[in-house]
Parts: sequence; structure tokens; C-alpha cells
Amino acid sequence: MRSFGILIFAALLAAAPERPAITQATIETWMKELSNWGRWGKQDELGALNLITPAKRRQAAALVRDGVSVSLARDAETEKAADNPSPFEHQMTSTGVNARGSYSLDRIGVSYHGWAHTHMDSLCHMFHEGLMYNGVPQTEVTAKGAQRLSIHNMKQGIFTRGILVDIPRLKGVPYLEPGTPIHPEDLEAWEKKARVRISSGDVVFIRTGRWALRKQKGAWDIPNRAAGLDASCAPWLHKRDIAMIGSDGASDVMPSGVEGVRQPIHQLMLIAMGTPIFDNCDLEALGDEAARRNRWEFLLTAAPLAIPGGTGSPLNPIATF
Repeated sequence: MRSFGILIFAALLAAAPERPAITQATIETWMKELSNWGRWGKQDELGALNLITPAKRRQAAALVRDGVSVSLARDAETEKAADNPSPFEHQMTSTGVNARGSYSLDRIGVSYHGWAHTHMDSLCHMFHEGLMYNGVPQTEVTAKGAQRLSIHNMKQGIFTRGILVDIPRLKGVPYLEPGTPIHPEDLEAWEKKARVRISSGDVVFIRTGRWALRKQKGAWDIPNRAAGLDASCAPWLHKRDIAMIGSDGASDVMPSGVEGVRQPIHQLMLIAMGTPIFDNCDLEALGDEAARRNRWEFLLTAAPLAIPGGTGSPLNPIATF
């Protein structure tokens, strides 16, 4: 039996495609080759959201057949955990017990970037060699906020076709183990299975099963070990001209596998391609609803807070079938 298992393992190794090593130099090359700088003008601050055209919005609206909506947001967690060092702050300032007048009142606060809270990264969220998307100097982000590329540019909201790429369902498992990389051939295999093709202006959500794993086994040090996209997916996604990427983690596989580059997907998407990112979405209900219908495309709507100078926003993306 043991020798049989060894033979199977050897066969799997032999069948695995040989992958060229991705180095820091590779990422630097891709920063130029995948760049959208200047594509929509030197003053552009929307980046790949320009791909969500009126025609794309009309196409997305036509996807609504059943009128069933699903939230893609994780419930706000107010307790510290290994993956949530800065919980949501929720303080009641007037209750039915100690009412100040005729109203119940509360205060909320959150440091939303990181691996816990569902949020959107704007194009000012990350720097590389002193620059942000479209060559904007990082010095444009000051103590008063981002003077350019802030989340306020997205005040009109996101309204386009969303596509769920459910890699655990592709692999026949409830979730991916932490550290599992997703490669371009996985994305193509999912397209064939789901009979859907990712195209210009789409928002692509990658489900790794992060929250299913957390529910079963508890929180873990996800910033250092997470399933997600291998850096090789960036050129593939650039070729498809997507408007945004999102996931139930932070999109990047951790560790990244690229020495000297912690989050190559974030770097290439935000800075080179001008592609905003949804982080820490809860895709469990969406996966179940899509599987029930065998429909992996939907109308995606999301409205970030209109914060002048903000580097992103907590928000509640909605999928409607």
C-alpha cells in the first residue's frame, strides 16, 4: 500500500506543470509591462474602474432575473483574535436603559485595513519607489489624507458584472489550506467548469474558503499564511482587463513565493494596473447561492463611504441574481 501511495505521489509530481521562477526582477518587469499609466490620461484617478462603461452597467443589470440579493460583507467583529488585532468599536451612547431624550444612539469606529474587515482599497493605498498609480508621488498622501487617488473618486459606486471563482468547489474541498497558491490554470479550469468567461469591466471574486476554515478550526495568523493568488495570475488578469479583484482574504497567497516582495498581487493591481481591491469579503453565502443556481455571474453593487482623502472604505458589497 505504501509503495502504491508513493507511485501516486510521483505521478502527481510528474503531472504538475513546470513553473518559471518569479523573482523580484520579474515583478519589476511586470510593473512596466502590465502598466495602465496614461491609458485614460495623465490625470486619471479611476484606473481600471474606467472599464465599467454604461454598456457594461446595462449588461450587468440584465443579469438580474430572480431578484435575490446576497451580502458579501463579513459581520463586524468586536472581539480581538489572531486575525483581528483591531476590532470594530461599537459603543452605545444612548439606550433604552439610560436614554438621552427619545433616541437610541451609538458610535462606531474601525481601523479597517488588514485581514479582518470587509473593505475596499483605493489606488492611494500602496506605494512603490515613491509612486502610486499613474505616477502620482506618494507625497500626495499627507496628514490631511490623500490629495489624489482617494476613495472619494469612487463616490458614484460600483455597478457591474461580478463573477465568483470558487476554487474549493473546483478542487472538491470545503476550503483551501493556508498557503495554497492559485495559478492561472486554476482560473481557466474554473471558467470551463462554470461556463463563464471573465471579461473587460468585470469584478472577479476569488473564494478560498477562508471563513469556512476559520469556522471549523478557529482564527490563525493569516497575514503570514493564507491561500490566494500566485503572482503569475497578474498578467492573466491584466489580459482579461478586469475592473476589480476581490477575495475572502487579501487576494495574495501568503507567503507570496517571491523573495523581497510581500504582496505582489496588491502591488501590481493597485500601482501598475490601477485596479482597486476588495479585501476580506465573506463569500460563503454567495458560493452556496451561486451553486444552487449553477450561475456564477451576477450584478455586483458596492458603495464606499464618500470620505475625501480616504485610502479606502469599509463597505457591504451586494450580489444580485
